[in-house]
Amino acid sequence: MKTPPVYGLMAEFNTPEDLVSASGRAREEGYTRMEMYSAFPIDGLTEALGFPLTRLPLLVLFGGVLGGVGGFLMQYYAAAQSYPLNIASLPLNTWPAFFPVTSELTILFAGLTAVIAMLALNGLAKPKHPVFNVPKFERETRDGFFLCIESTDPKFEAVETRRFLETLQPIAVYNVEN
Repeated sequence: MKTPPVYGLMAEFNTPEDLVSASGRAREEGYTRMEMYSAFPIDGLTEALGFPLTRLPLLVLFGGVLGGVGGFLMQYYAAAQSYPLNIASLPLNTWPAFFPVTSELTILFAGLTAVIAMLALNGLAKPKHPVFNVPKFERETRDGFFLCIESTDPKFEAVETRRFLETLQPIAVYNVEN
């Protein structure tokens, strides 16, 4: 596949509210391939974009269940199968004794699954991204709010997209070179 000459068009906004409003308008206009950049999380931004639900919670649940079942079975095997001890005539597979390790392994596996799945699903780590080619983008880490519509969007046309972004009243609109 041929790489487009530009990555997209980026608009800079003054406030988080302007960015949320612009993102919602871009979605209403039919743009689907866009990214927002801000130094901090903004309430309502994901709703304005209509982000689909992620698979991460399901993966974390699976990791937690796997850790819990694995922890229980490991203790059951050790206490009832491999090295059974009759202590005070209690059953060999008494589950209350297994609870601390089972709960700790549930939390450990869920946490590890969350970190690994998050990194995999986000496509990290990308030290070089085309948006870093925009000189004003360094403001993003302090007080900048940016909306980038990618050139891979089916509706993207350089002139029409620039005209649309300018109707959103940004500070400026920049070309994002590849």
